[in-house]
Amino acid sequence: MIISVALTAVLVPLATAPASSAPMAARAYVDKRVRACAGEGSGCRPGAVAHYWYKRGSTARGVGWVYASREGVRSGTARWHVKKPGGTWKAASGWKRAARVGGNFVETSWGRDGHTGPVYPRGTRICVQFKGLSTKACVTLK
Repeated sequence: MIISVALTAVLVPLATAPASSAPMAARAYVDKRVRACAGEGSGCRPGAVAHYWYKRGSTARGVGWVYASREGVRSGTARWHVKKPGGTWKAASGWKRAARVGGNFVETSWGRDGHTGPVYPRGTRICVQFKGLSTKACVTLK
């Protein structure tokens, strides 16, 4: 009986302690998504979503992935542009074929999940452009 009480006293703190330092490191980052729709009428013509992350207190924003969509078409090609505060527009990617998801809707994306990708200052604008369409969908990294 005394051995089981002593063993419980040792094992309970171990079971409630974090398994590794990874959860603590993950809490150091803030992950956010920003969305925008452009164009007239219903739906997004085009639409943009960007996933970005940053360490608390930092003004640097890492862009994990950028997503572009367009309704009302069966095919398309897209790219994204970036503009740092006080800077000029730069193409962040080349043209990429957008795949048809269903009906009249196409989408494409760049990047991947996680804390990887290019780093920009807070206030950077990201715009998605489809070939042959003058309207762009833009988001701002806050």
